[in-house]
Amino acid sequence: MFRQAAHRLFTRSTTTTITIRRLYSTEVATDASSGDAAFVEAWKKVAPNIDPPKTPIQYMEPRPPTPSTLPSKLTVNFVLPYAAELSKSEVDMVIVPATTGQMGILPGHVPTIAELKPGLLSVHEGNDVKKYFISSGFAFVHSNSYADILAVEAVPLDRIDPAQVQKGLSEFTQKLNSASTDLDKAEAQIGVDVHSALNSALTG
Repeated sequence: MFRQAAHRLFTRSTTTTITIRRLYSTEVATDASSGDAAFVEAWKKVAPNIDPPKTPIQYMEPRPPTPSTLPSKLTVNFVLPYAAELSKSEVDMVIVPATTGQMGILPGHVPTIAELKPGLLSVHEGNDVKKYFISSGFAFVHSNSYADILAVEAVPLDRIDPAQVQKGLSEFTQKLNSASTDLDKAEAQIGVDVHSALNSALTG
C-alpha cells in the first residue's frame, strides 16, 4: 500500500512540471490609473461625493526601463532611516559586505537581493573611493543597473576612532571569556563580531 502511494506521488511529481516566472520590478507597470482602478471604483460606490485618497504608487516616479545595451554607470541610492547618503548617484562600482562575502556591484549586474552584515561598504567613482562602515541592511540590485542599498546604521570610515575600536574589542573579548550564561555569551559575541569587523575595515 505504501509502495503504491509512493509510486503515485513519484509519478505525479515527474510528469507534472509547472514553470512560473516572476516579473522584475522594472517590468511591472507603474501607471496608477491601472493599478488603482478597482479601488477608485469601489470608493465611488461607498462615498460618491468624496474624492478617493491617493495611494503610495501615485507618488512614485516611473521606473527607468532596462537598457538594451550595457550602461557605463551604476545608479545608486544609499539610504538610512534618518538620511539619504546617496540619491541617484552614478558610480562605477559599489562593494557591499554581504552575508555571503564581499560583493561587487557593476553596471549590468544580475538582479539580486543581498542581506548585509557589519562591514565595509565602498563606493567607487573614478579614482575617488568613499568608504562607510555599516551595521546591517539589504542591497537590492535591479536589472536596469540601479542599486538600492538600505542600512540600519552607517558611518564614514574616516570618522571612526581606531583607539576606541581596539578598546571596545578588548572589553567585549573579556566579557565573552567570562560570560556565564547563554545570553551574556550571545551579547558579548555580537560585540566581538562588530568590533572585529570595524578593526578589519580600518586596517584592511
